[in-house]
Amino acid sequence: MNQELIDIAVERGRLIERISNQRQILARDLQPVAESLHTADRAIISVRQGAAYLKQHPEIVAVGVAVLIVVKPGRVWRWSKRGYFAWRALSALRRQLTDLGVLARQPP
Repeated sequence: MNQELIDIAVERGRLIERISNQRQILARDLQPVAESLHTADRAIISVRQGAAYLKQHPEIVAVGVAVLIVVKPGRVWRWSKRGYFAWRALSALRRQLTDLGVLARQPP
């Protein structure tokens, strides 16, 4: 009976060690997923903050709608595309200058 309890305790120790190793492997393998989820969480928080700001300041939405009504929608679309491409170009330039060490890295 005593030997049987010893064998069970030894087997339990082996299982606990195996579980610990599996947890470490799982944590290491899921690290990229955790980083992606962190980025998604930050994006969701930003969208919610933006929506809350617009709810507190409805005049901004009203001005935007008025601009769309007064200015032809085609013209607004054209300038929106130009602004988007200019923003992308500046972002790429900033990234390149940061990689080259010309600009300091910004905190995330």
